[in-house]
Amino acid sequence: MEGDRKVELSEALALGPGWRHACHALLYAPDPRKLFGRIPMRFAVLMQMRFDGRLGFPGGFVDAQDSCLEDGLNRELREELGDAMSAFRVERSDYRSSHIAARQRVVAHFYAKRLTLEQLQAVEARAPQAKDHGLEVLGLVRVPLYILRDGGGGLPAFLENSFIGAAREQLLEALQELELLDPGTIAKLKVPDSK
Repeated sequence: MEGDRKVELSEALALGPGWRHACHALLYAPDPRKLFGRIPMRFAVLMQMRFDGRLGFPGGFVDAQDSCLEDGLNRELREELGDAMSAFRVERSDYRSSHIAARQRVVAHFYAKRLTLEQLQAVEARAPQAKDHGLEVLGLVRVPLYILRDGGGGLPAFLENSFIGAAREQLLEALQELELLDPGTIAKLKVPDSK
């Protein structure tokens, strides 16, 4: 969309009162298991099916009562993911990027939080009891971080889904920057056109 761009956090925070800030988080954990006993999982990465049928990351708008972006994000995560969020907190050190949607006057801040596999599984198990489950959030999904022999199954098929805003791009950037994909998968990955 015209007018949309990445910005530094300092520039985003300096925007005037007419701007709204939304924060979302990619939650991930090392996963040593193998699919069918042969395909390494490497990491478990969570996304969610939203109320609008699109995939996105848990989070939402920061409210006036939130003292900082991370307080707003953690409040939203508790609402969407439930009490398993009390075992950890997303901090400024987990910040990844900010993206301005100029037409909507919204800044989307993106975070990535590394958890233990047990913490991530607790989030998955308790999410159905969260306040917003079945309303804003229709369920959690794991991102397949592999490519099947047919070349289209796994991550390439997952990327063909409908994503909200910059979520698809945020996912791909995080997978590469955090080295959640093995180099062979990155080399084979044919990213579908974002339009």
